[in-house]
Amino acid sequence: MPEMPAAPIRHLVIVLGDQLEHGSTAFDGFDPAQDLVWMAEVVQESTHVWSAKPRTAIFLSAMRHFAAGLRERGLPLRYTQLQDADNSGTLAGELQRAITDLQPQALILTAPGDWRVLQALRGVALQAGLPLQLRDDTHFFSTVREFAAHAKGRQQLRLEYWYRALRQKHGVLMDGKQPAGGQWNFDADNRESFGKTGPQNVPAPFFVEPDAITREVIELVNLRFADHPGSLDSFAWPVTRADALRALDNFIEQRLPLFGQFEDAMWVGEVWLWHSQLSAALNLKLLNPREVVAAAEAAYRNGHAPLAAVEGFVRQILGWREYVRGIYWTQMPGYLERNALEAQAPLPAWYWTGETEMACLREAITQTLAHGYAHHIQRLMVTGLYALLLGVRPQAVHAWYLSVHVDAVEWVELPNTLGMSQYGDGGLLGSKPYVATGRYIQRMSNHCSGCRYDPAQSTGPKACPFTTLYWDFLMRHEPMLRQNPRMAMQMKNLDRLAPEVRSAITEQARTHRSAQTG
Repeated sequence: MPEMPAAPIRHLVIVLGDQLEHGSTAFDGFDPAQDLVWMAEVVQESTHVWSAKPRTAIFLSAMRHFAAGLRERGLPLRYTQLQDADNSGTLAGELQRAITDLQPQALILTAPGDWRVLQALRGVALQAGLPLQLRDDTHFFSTVREFAAHAKGRQQLRLEYWYRALRQKHGVLMDGKQPAGGQWNFDADNRESFGKTGPQNVPAPFFVEPDAITREVIELVNLRFADHPGSLDSFAWPVTRADALRALDNFIEQRLPLFGQFEDAMWVGEVWLWHSQLSAALNLKLLNPREVVAAAEAAYRNGHAPLAAVEGFVRQILGWREYVRGIYWTQMPGYLERNALEAQAPLPAWYWTGETEMACLREAITQTLAHGYAHHIQRLMVTGLYALLLGVRPQAVHAWYLSVHVDAVEWVELPNTLGMSQYGDGGLLGSKPYVATGRYIQRMSNHCSGCRYDPAQSTGPKACPFTTLYWDFLMRHEPMLRQNPRMAMQMKNLDRLAPEVRSAITEQARTHRSAQTG
């Protein structure tokens, strides 16, 4: 291990578990002779929500690999492991202990991705009487200040306008001043299902064989968090920059060409399909979004991948990822408590086990617990949709999503869950509630063929709960939804229901809700 700097220590440079980027602004001006890197594994980060084992494991393994890289570079490092005897169990406690031991003159921190963490670290600095220098996170294409300037004076915030502005500013998928292909959005080309034959010639997923560090982490997590949900039996995520770059190359070469066409489709037993598996590496900052976007655009320019697939993927990185970060940091801390629909039901207990008769939910949840992963339609239109229709308190849904997904960091997860999935912000992030009957899932998957429920039925013993709850949702929120022009067609369909049908649906929904939420 590198020698400690000679006292006094000038800067204690804080590196958090989602800041594993050697080029981070926290290292600007770093002097090994008088500065020290601080990192800490703490139980609190796995218990403030009941974090599933895969999520805890990916953070710990990636942190330990990053720390090894710092040591190889000769950077002085104070690193606290989870099992260390003196570990206080919290980031604030460990930082305070480091300040007491090391007596630094100042703290350096690249802006974190979690409001709670920022407030805790600021509190420690204030109590210790130390300056905390907060530096911009240049990992992103944009700054929060730029987003705030974009949002100022607008009656509505919408992804499309922010996305176009970033495309133009950074020259991404642009032919001169015009978007490549003459249009900004190719969503209409990216909504195909697999049909009765199912997905064909699905490429093998990219897996990383756990090395000694990861195996040690797996053993530690299984021991220390034995009662937490999820399994590490198939853990094979990239936890180093080198492996993340290999994962990026693999996606561009093997899956990007068909990614767009089938990005919304689902199929029983097919976990990965043509999805990138890159979100965790991006959110840990093992990958930079610029290199990811550049690789995708190059695949279009050299004829390897069609424009619709590339644009759909780029919109997720350059558009949506930057958009939700802007929403999070301009709206916190109040955003966390928003509940525009006044939903109060508890999350069904089987969200932690997958033990439900609803086939699509069983498939999505068991997959998530096994791998820490579900793709965006499984999240939005299966697990998220059901919770929205059921009327689950959005904060409970947020805590579940933050717990079970390996790519979950609050700045990206909270707006996606509370805003887009649960409409808890009343339309700040998205223009309408994303609601549908079970027929949507039937169209985009083969889940319904193996389910006891019929998505065409809204009442009776075979009624699909998604369909029942969909109509009940429209009725419960009818006054608000009628004011939304994007819901006009769905409200016209509601108007066609006879009064006795409405009553039967309401009763069936009430019975189902009571059975699922106790």
